[in-house]
Amino acid sequence: MNRSDPEHELDARGLLCPLPVLKARKRLRGMASGEVLRLLATDPAAVVDVPHFCAEAGHDFLGTEEAGPGCTAYRIRRA
Repeated sequence: MNRSDPEHELDARGLLCPLPVLKARKRLRGMASGEVLRLLATDPAAVVDVPHFCAEAGHDFLGTEEAGPGCTAYRIRRA
């Protein structure tokens, strides 16, 4: 992961499927190609939903990291 990438953050903690992915889609639409979104989510389904969304939409899924108790950060590069 290249930390020098421009990065935006979206807090979707407490939201359940499909809301984290829907909010990420909306935010990504307003971003420039190559910019990175850091999505914070507590929904257990996001571990499957976010990579699947990226594959379907053509965005680069950059991976995950622990972001606190029960929270995962998903990094997505806008296509």
